[in-house]
Amino acid sequence: MRFLVFVLFSLGIACAGNFTLTSDLGGQLTKKEEFNGFGCNGQNKSPALKWRGAPAGTKSFAVTIYDPDAPTGSGWWHWIVYNIPKSVTSVVENASALGLLPKLAVESTTSYGIGGFGGACPPKGDKPHRYVITVYALDVAKLDLPTNASPALVGFNLNAHAIQKSSIISYYGR
Repeated sequence: MRFLVFVLFSLGIACAGNFTLTSDLGGQLTKKEEFNGFGCNGQNKSPALKWRGAPAGTKSFAVTIYDPDAPTGSGWWHWIVYNIPKSVTSVVENASALGLLPKLAVESTTSYGIGGFGGACPPKGDKPHRYVITVYALDVAKLDLPTNASPALVGFNLNAHAIQKSSIISYYGR
């Protein structure tokens, strides 16, 4: 019986895969990742991200940064990038502003109403907010969506085509 339990446990780990997202952010965002506007005066630099262990069948990737603690009733989308080719496994710091994302990648509209990275800007005095950074391994090479698609529409399509995803959480407060 012990052998059977061990085999099942081992198979579960093997089937779960090892799709992993990493960043040099650690657990805290800084002024580098803070928005420059809406009462904030940060550098608005998108973070450097790396991922590995994409599952079989991956045809493209997407990256999102979402604040579930924003006082909106629906959270706040800070960055939505999709149609990242399957050969790409990282984005460099400030890739959004410097135009260093892959040629086919699309930066969709954020909750700020703009395309591109929009950094953290929680209300002053509010508890630190969680910023959930997620990379999605998708079963399609391209999401055929307009660049001004709403975060909800993009999110629906990401979840409909996700083979697997990996997330990290960083915090920020002012």
